[in-house]
Amino acid sequence: MVSAKAGIDWTVGFADLDPAQFPMLWALTPYGDAVFNQRQVPLLLAELDRLPADLSGEWVGQARELCQIVERGTHLYLWFIGD
Repeated sequence: MVSAKAGIDWTVGFADLDPAQFPMLWALTPYGDAVFNQRQVPLLLAELDRLPADLSGEWVGQARELCQIVERGTHLYLWFIGD
């Protein structure tokens, strides 16, 4: 098991993300969990590439690293754990 320490700063910007353009990130909620499989991780990475700068932060780099681990492995999942 690998984990990251940075959390997402839940600003109004996340609520304003267009679910058609950011379906993977739109699945994240501050209080619920979200799980991404190996087929969803490349989509999540593409969304992180075009994430508005005001929503970025340390968590983006850590999420990228964890996405790469999932992509290289077998039967691995990326979990975002809410409060």
